[in-house]
Amino acid sequence: MNQTVGSEDFSMNVAMELPYLRRYARALTGSQTSGDNYAAATLEAILEDPGLVDRNKSTRVALFGAFHAIWNSSGAPVASEEEGIAAKAQDHLSRLTPNTREALLLSTIEEFSFEQVATIMKVGAAEAEEMVRIAQRELAESVTGRVMVIEDEAIIAMDLQSIVTEMGHTVTGVARTRDEAVALGKAERPDLIFADIQLADNSSGIDAVNDLLDALGDVPVIFITAYPERLLTGEKAEPAFLITKPYSEEQVRLAASQAMFFSSTETLRH
Repeated sequence: MNQTVGSEDFSMNVAMELPYLRRYARALTGSQTSGDNYAAATLEAILEDPGLVDRNKSTRVALFGAFHAIWNSSGAPVASEEEGIAAKAQDHLSRLTPNTREALLLSTIEEFSFEQVATIMKVGAAEAEEMVRIAQRELAESVTGRVMVIEDEAIIAMDLQSIVTEMGHTVTGVARTRDEAVALGKAERPDLIFADIQLADNSSGIDAVNDLLDALGDVPVIFITAYPERLLTGEKAEPAFLITKPYSEEQVRLAASQAMFFSSTETLRH
């Protein structure tokens, strides 16, 4: 979207962009709670200081720019505040080239141009592009593992298999229904799950994932859907990793690297 921040509809435009800011914040932190806290802090800061947003820019760019002002001022991520898996993830983050993962998420998941990424992060466009390239390499080299695909569309399932195999991962199999998914996951525990929302027999990919997590424990999950707004409502638990159909190869690669990097995900458990 490219609304003007200075319009009378600023508040409504922010509300429309907020689900995507939360998605970005969750991917950045690897946690729904932490990501939502940063998004909320951004809104609070804008209310206290309207000058934090540049109303000459689009609502989307201005909102994400305000988020980054908060993110950078906090010195985040702060590893000492985390425990267990989250602490391990933050330790990994500390080893990446500074700011590169933010640039990659903004470019690939949120589909900002390099110029927009540069504006949000307050760097040059060439520097933003180089950050993306560095992050792609560092995340791809960080970890590989076994990937399970829950997808009823054969072409999409084959495409996902091809992408993750080229990344160095092993595909344990493809399931088209909830029952198939549970059986496959129990037969060979995956390190990562790609899951569509609507499956072949009208069963739910969300239910399949929750069944698997009950049986297997904590496994990172990437949900794929043509209707992300149905999941990003803010009314209940939402996925930390979510990509939208139609997706790009780069989005799949980034999501896979991100999810395995954190080795955990928030689920749609009610």
